[in-house]
Amino acid sequence: GRKVLIVYAHQEPKSLNGSLKRVAVEELSKQGCSVTVSDLYAMQFEPRATRSDIVGCLHNSEEFSYGVETWEAYKRGCLSNDLIEEQKKVQEADLLIFQFPLYWSSMPAIMKGWMDRVLVQGFAHEFPNCYDSGLLKNKLALFSFTTGGSKEMYAKGGISGDIRYLLWPIQHGIMHFCGVKVLAPHICFAPEYVSEEKRKEMLIAWAQRLKTLWKEEPINCSPEWYFK
Repeated sequence: GRKVLIVYAHQEPKSLNGSLKRVAVEELSKQGCSVTVSDLYAMQFEPRATRSDIVGCLHNSEEFSYGVETWEAYKRGCLSNDLIEEQKKVQEADLLIFQFPLYWSSMPAIMKGWMDRVLVQGFAHEFPNCYDSGLLKNKLALFSFTTGGSKEMYAKGGISGDIRYLLWPIQHGIMHFCGVKVLAPHICFAPEYVSEEKRKEMLIAWAQRLKTLWKEEPINCSPEWYFK
C-alpha cells in the first residue's frame, strides 16, 4: 500500500480544514493507503529555525549559519529529535498533502516553519541536485487549502491576482526545488461566506477527487504553468 503524510495546520478540528483532513484520512485509508498526520498545532511544532535544532557541537562555533549547521548536523545524525521524526515521515511517504488556510497569501507560519526546519540541505536538496534532480524526487505533493477571498478575487485580472501566482513560491520554490512532483492544488474558496450546503459539497468534491488521485498527472512545473 502507498504511504501518505498529511501536514495539517489548523487550530480547530471542527473547521473546514479539519473536515478536509478527516475526509482525506478516511478516503485514503479505504484505498489501503497508510496515512500519517502531522497535526502541527496539536504537536506544538516549533516553527523557529534555531541553534536548538543541532544536537551537540557546532561545525563553526565562531559564526552561526543555520543552513551550514543543519547540513553538517544532518550528515552526522545530529539534528534534534523532532526534525529526525518529521524527516522519517517524509522519507517514507509517496504523497505529501499540505492542508491549511491561506494566511496573507501564503501558508501559516507554523507550516512555513515546518518547511524551514525539516527540508534541510542534504535531506531534501543538495546543489546541484535540485528541481528535477532534487533529493525528494519520486514523491508527489498536493496543496489543499481554504481562502478568505472568493474565486473571482483570485482569478486572472481579479483584485488578489491569479491564485497560481501565490502558489509559485510554495509549489515551485519549495516542493519542486526538492524534486517533488506537484499535483494540481485543491482550493476551497471562501468557505466562511457560503452556505452549510456548499461546504458539504466542498467535502464531497474532495472525497471524489481523492478516489482517482493516483491516476492524476503532475502539473507542468515550469514558469509557464504559473504565469501564462
